[in-house]
This record gives sequence, C-alpha cells and structure tokens, in this order.
Amino acid sequence: MHKIKETSHFLTSKLKNNPKIGIILGSGLGGLVQHLDIEEEIPYDTIPNFPVSTVKGHRGSLIFGKMNGVDVMVCSGRFHYYEGYTMQEVTFPIQVMKELGITKVIVSNAAGGMNPTFKVGDIMLIRDHINLFGTNPLIGPNNDEMGPRFLDMSEAYSKKMLRIAFDCAKELDIHVQNGVYVGVTGPCFETPAEYRMFAIIGGDAVGMSTVPETIVARHRGIEVFGLSVITDLGIVGQVEKVSHEEVLQAANIAGPKMVKLVYEMLPKILDIKNG
Repeated sequence: MHKIKETSHFLTSKLKNNPKIGIILGSGLGGLVQHLDIEEEIPYDTIPNFPVSTVKGHRGSLIFGKMNGVDVMVCSGRFHYYEGYTMQEVTFPIQVMKELGITKVIVSNAAGGMNPTFKVGDIMLIRDHINLFGTNPLIGPNNDEMGPRFLDMSEAYSKKMLRIAFDCAKELDIHVQNGVYVGVTGPCFETPAEYRMFAIIGGDAVGMSTVPETIVARHRGIEVFGLSVITDLGIVGQVEKVSHEEVLQAANIAGPKMVKLVYEMLPKILDIKNG
C-alpha cells in the first residue's frame, strides 16, 4: 500500500485534471493514443515503483488527457505474467488507478479466436472469463480496506457497459462478437489440442493478459469493460502457424474499429453509477 500511495502521489503532482476512466491497451492497439488530447505523458521507467513493459508493440508510458471530452488515464503498454513479473506487479497500475479516483476501466487485448463464427479482425466484447493462469493476484494476506477476502465474480465485466457497447457498435455500424475470454500465462501460442480444450470448456478467445487486471479491479470496486481484437484463429481443423508480428499486424488493422467504439462509449459510460 505504501508503494501504491507513493506512486499515486507522484502522478497527482503532475496532473492538471483528475482522470475519470482508465484504459489499458494491449498488443498493437496503441492507435487509440492518436485520438487523445494528451495533457501529460510519463514513461514507465520514470515512475516510482512502476514496472517496465518489455513487449514489442507496447509504447511503455502512462498518458493523461481527454478523449471525447472525458478525462482518461491510458496505460499504453501493459505488463504480463510471462515477462517474469509477479501478479502484484502485473496489476499495480490498477491499484494506482483506484488511488487516483478511477471507478471504471476499459481493458483491451489481442486474442486468438476459437469460436467458429469468428474471423481475423473481429472485435469480441468480453462477457466473462476463465482464469487458467494457475494463480491469482489476490493470493496472500488480504487488506480488508482494499477489498473483501473472498471476492464475488458473478459479474466480472459490467453488463451496463456491455449494453452500451452493443448500442454504440450498432450506431457506428461496427460488427462485434461477444464471448468468454480464456486467460493463460503464455508466452507460447496454443497447440491445436489446447485450442480444442479451451473451446470445449466454454472459451471463445484466448490470450495472455486481462484476467489479472480484471480480478484486482473488481476487488477494488472498479467496474470493468473488456474487448479483444481477434488476431488469429484456433478453430478445430483451421489452426495455422502464427507469430507475434502477425498478431501485431492484425491488431493494427482492426484497431481503428476498436478506437471508434471506445471513443463513442466514453461519455455514455461515465454517467453509469457503480454497483
């Protein structure tokens, strides 16, 4: 908690306005920053206690500014368990967001699709997740002031924000899917047998992030909206070789649709009451 407060005080001293909504950008989805009226950009390596993103396609800075009239805090580049960070380090930005007064978070990622109706470039709105990381960021002593020991996860992703996303997508004529996100450690891409297993247990897409951040956000009382850009397919009988470069390329192509959707959603979700 000392580190969280130290970091939040450092950031507060540099801010003109208080951010209302937090946004975490995944691989290849940094194009959102181009639609942001930037007021302050702070590289991760200059922020006390902050990890540093080591993955190609991640900008590696906190950006504060306005998007469609809403004050936002954007993590341009996230941290992954496979980079060697602890779960507490992976989710540290969420803890800082809470201290800065943020009550809603948008998390995005690039994911492989198992649902046979999905195509590369689709946007999947996350309605639920399956945690296959084999661990949990809440393991260890619980600080009751931060959240409950046993966290209810019956609504990990906000149904209200999900409805707004569907309405905005319809208005913008953006085709969206919805489904269950499976979170795994990585850094390997999945084998055909793993893709098949994930589909059997109810997954529609799989990726190496998002689940830890969502768990900690809900623990801290922050509402979560999540979306995946489907960058490759793991459909039975259609599994092909994939590389990180191909994932980035697909995410960059689909990114503008995601940006339009998030841009349109921001003022509408700002008015939602938490709870």
